[in-house]
Amino acid sequence: MKKVLMLHGINHNMFGKRDPVQYGTITLAEIDARLQALGVELGARVESFQTNSEAQMCERIHRAFEERQDAVLINAGAWTHYSYGIRDALAILVCPVVELHMSNIHAREPFRHQSVFAEIVKGQISGFGIQSYLLALRAAVAEVDTK
Repeated sequence: MKKVLMLHGINHNMFGKRDPVQYGTITLAEIDARLQALGVELGARVESFQTNSEAQMCERIHRAFEERQDAVLINAGAWTHYSYGIRDALAILVCPVVELHMSNIHAREPFRHQSVFAEIVKGQISGFGIQSYLLALRAAVAEVDTK
């Protein structure tokens, strides 16, 4: 069974309460349950991790390297646009990394248009709400299956 790590970034613990126009009313627990269910269908065990601490996020990414995760999904939230620390941690990984966002970051405020992760991730999926997570998982598993 493939091991896939889902990394949720800053403020994602507030999904379901925070800005329902951008993020809908789905909670983080509901997102994780949907990912785990799809993972079973795809032959992958999905582990989720959420933190509001940049240092903890980097440490979890380092641990993903040591654990030899087969793929990593990341929705880093605002860190996407400025965290070179998380970017450098992700660059250590040898597995496919898929960046995802519920909202279309390219249709939002100008400061959100840039991803400092873009040049090191396999790909980016944004703008599809909860489907961004499910599409990212499908893409990551497909990428692992082609190797």
